[in-house]
Amino acid sequence: MRIAVFLALLVVALGYAAWRGGGPERVMAVIAALMVVLDTLLHRIVPAQFASLDTGHLIIDLFGAVTTIALALAAHRFWPMGMAVLHILPLLAHSSRALDLAMHPVAYLVMQVAPSWLVAPVLIGATWRHRRRLKASGADPSWHSSPV
Repeated sequence: MRIAVFLALLVVALGYAAWRGGGPERVMAVIAALMVVLDTLLHRIVPAQFASLDTGHLIIDLFGAVTTIALALAAHRFWPMGMAVLHILPLLAHSSRALDLAMHPVAYLVMQVAPSWLVAPVLIGATWRHRRRLKASGADPSWHSSPV
């Protein structure tokens, strides 16, 4: 049931960001959607394993961290920095698992999955704020201008 709730909230956030968001919100929607697709494909090939280092999810989480850090560096917004942190936290879970194989599998699971619950609310809030800025000033630059 919790997975269905998570996916429903994420679908609402992704749809809202794709429909009403600016460039950074739409890019984040694509990143999140790709991560869900990659996770689904991974689970079709390999069952989730939390008793040892989960290399499949490590790769997906590396993708999420790298792309959201790039988004944070390019976007003319504050929220992508927080989103990048949410994607870096699972990497700490993988690092902890690699350093401490005696870690309880549930602790590894929670450390790896819990930050993802904040992605949808942050994206909804970011899209809503974008719409408010557009309404207030008529413009909301999406990207930093090049220093050239």
